[in-house]
Order: sequence, then C-alpha cells, then structure tokens
Amino acid sequence: MLAAADPPGPADFSDTPVWLVVVKALLLFAYLLVSVLLMIWFERRMIGRMQQRPGPNRVGPFGLLQSLADGMKSMLKEDVRPAGADALVFTVAPIIFASAAFISFAIIPFGGEVSMFGHRTPLQLTDLPVAALLVLAVAGIAAYGIVLGGWSAGSTYPLLGGLRATAQIISYEIAMGLALVAVFLYAGSMSTSEIVAAQSDLWFIVPACVSFVIYVITMVGETNRLPFDLAEGEGELVGGYFTEYSGMRFAMFFLGEYINMFTVSGLATTFFLGGWQAPPGIAAIGDGMFNTGWWGLLWFTLKMWLFMYGFVWLRGTLLRTRYDQFMRFGWKFLMPVAVAWVIAVAFIRGADAGFFGDATFDLFGRSFPISSLIIVGVLAVLVLGSTWIWETRVERQAQEQEETAGVPEEIDPFAGGHPVPPMPGQRLLEPTRRAPADRSLPETPNETSAPLTHEEEQHRG
Repeated sequence: MLAAADPPGPADFSDTPVWLVVVKALLLFAYLLVSVLLMIWFERRMIGRMQQRPGPNRVGPFGLLQSLADGMKSMLKEDVRPAGADALVFTVAPIIFASAAFISFAIIPFGGEVSMFGHRTPLQLTDLPVAALLVLAVAGIAAYGIVLGGWSAGSTYPLLGGLRATAQIISYEIAMGLALVAVFLYAGSMSTSEIVAAQSDLWFIVPACVSFVIYVITMVGETNRLPFDLAEGEGELVGGYFTEYSGMRFAMFFLGEYINMFTVSGLATTFFLGGWQAPPGIAAIGDGMFNTGWWGLLWFTLKMWLFMYGFVWLRGTLLRTRYDQFMRFGWKFLMPVAVAWVIAVAFIRGADAGFFGDATFDLFGRSFPISSLIIVGVLAVLVLGSTWIWETRVERQAQEQEETAGVPEEIDPFAGGHPVPPMPGQRLLEPTRRAPADRSLPETPNETSAPLTHEEEQHRG
C-alpha cells in the first residue's frame, strides 16, 4: 500500500491561539514578499546569463536591491486611469487578483510542529478536510480579477487579453484538477497535511508520475508564463489585460503573477515531492533529526525553488505558442489523458485492495495484481490511440477545407497583369488568343508600335 490503511489525522492546531495565527500570517506575508523580490532578481540574472548580458548588477550587492528599487518606483509613479474606464472596478480588479494569490498559501504546510512563543504549532496557517479544493476555488476567483481588469479599462486590447486569460485559466484548471484526483486517491484525503504525511514512505511523483507531468504543464498555463503567456502577447495584444494599468495597480497584477508562481510550485511540492519532508537519503540521517521542526521549512523552500528555476528556464529557451494550438492541446489532449489516468489509478487502488485476484508482481517495493494492471494498460492505450486518431482526422479535414475554401476551379494566370501559378485544386483557363511572345521595343522615340487588339489588352492587363 502506498498510503497507510488509517491515514494520519490533520495538523493539530489545538495549542495555537488566535494571536499566534495572526503572527504566522504576518510571517507568511513577509516570506512571500521577500521571495518575490528575490525571484524577480533571480529571473533577470538568469535570463541575462542565458542571453549573454549581465542583468541587474548596480543597485546593491550583485544587484540584489534592484527589485526593491523597482517596487518603490511603482509606488511613486503617476497612477493614470483611462477616461472611459470604470473607476471602481478598475481599482478592485488588481486587488482581487493579488489577494487570491495570497489566500492559497494559507493551507500549504511549510513544516512539522515547531515551538513558537511557548506554544507547539504546525508551520501551517490552517488546514481543512477539503483544503485542495479550496485552492482550486481560489484560483477560479482570481480569474474574476483578470477579466474585470480587462473589461473595466474600456479598451479593446485589454478586453481581448482578459478574455484570453480567463479562457486559458478555466481550461487548464480542469486538467489540473483531474491530475490532482490521482493524488487524492493515493493519499485517501484532500487535507494537505494528510497528503504530506501519506508520502513519508514514497513521494507521489513516482506512482502518480503522469499526474505530475500534467500538473507541471497546467501550472505553466495557469500562471500565464512563457511559452504560454498568450494573454500578454506583446506582438498581438500590446500587453494584455493590464495594458492600461500603471503605478501600484500594475504592481498588484505583477505581484499577483509572481505569487501565483510560488503558489503552484508550493502545491506541486506538497502533492508530489513529499512537502516539507527531507529527501529520502537525508531523512534517514540521525533517526530523522533533519526531518523535524524548522528543517522542514528549508526542504520545502528548496523544492519550491526548483520549480521556480524551471519557470525561468522555460522563459529563456522556448518560444511563445499559438493561442489556438495551446487551447487545442489543453482540451483535446491533456484532458483525455488526465481522465484515462484517473481511471487507471482507480483500478490500481482497487488492485491494492485485492478486488481483482491474488496474482501479483512487485514494483517499487509494492505488490500489484497482474490482471488489473493489464486492464489498465489496455484501457489507457485504447483511450490514447482513439484520441490520437480522432485528432489526426479532424486536423486533416480542417486542412483540406482551408485549402479548398473559396478557391475557384479555373483561373486566368494573366488576369492581374502578371503570370500567377495555380493553387492546389485549380486549373488554368486557356485564353482564346495569347499576346505575341516577342514584341520588341521601339528603336527610336518617334517609332511607335502597332496598336493592340482588345483581347491583347485584356491579357496584358
């Protein structure tokens, strides 16, 4: 079994008074703000290295204070609002977006129980039996901030960017939620602290590897980051939903985007990489002395920054995709694969319970019934094969329709005055009489050519 028959209970907050909750919330807020400042500096330095330029290196040692200087600049800049904008919604939209990004971190465990001001309390703000669903709900609320920000500006490009971003977030939240279903099946709970505790023997990145890949793809699309920053494409939409924003309103959107990056990275760490628990080799040192207390904050931060480096690496190496291709990939590939994988995991969990016979084989130190795994494999192959065949057929039909739509069967190659080759599916219209092949120019200015006939003038244009 990958999870204990009786999973451990949620984090114990019985010795956590209200004032300590407020203190932890302030510490969490400061942790995220400092992380965002470091991430902006880190991203600019890494992209600079990849593109053979230095990056920020003037303000503070190694340019570390450049992000802080940029934040102060945003606070002091003139805050411009378009004349046709809805004043209230224009201000509330970035607040909704940034606030929703902070809320998701309330249920992420940063470590085990620690001693704070004489009380034993988990390094977690709060926990719920359905904490994972709370994250998805908050992500849906963040979509309101984006679409309202684009609509309230009273401009075309922000509106298009807001609609793009909203459709993109909603589409990829479905695949993300389906990817997390496999984690819930393995852990037997939706509580984040229980999910972390269920990975004490084996991280879920191993048995739920397909869910991990789907989640990583969807979290890049969810955060509007390259190569999926289609809602902010400068070549198409100038800047997307925050084109008309400036000053602190723009900084709120900017802050919310980076907080969202930390949120999805923290959730990936919690659901697939054992959360705050130390790596297997280190966890065995000294009877787990490095796997308790404040050490969990260190391991959690290191794992989370691995994903943050992945964001930077993708931005520095990949090109922006096309919007229709990205949406087609999410709806027609990721979602069917996620559904097939959830069904497969359900069969595997049923096999662990002994519902499909006694013949088993060992994998990763666990016993799996052979019959159920064969059924799962056949089902997954059928689903993926059907999806691929259907997608190929649809693309071929669309390409054929695009090639033949609005194309006349016969064309006159000289109709525009210059010879034009026929397109696929066309044939040349033979003229009744062609112009002479060789008509020499007059030798002297006073010498003129013979007048052209009406048919020759038509062929010459």
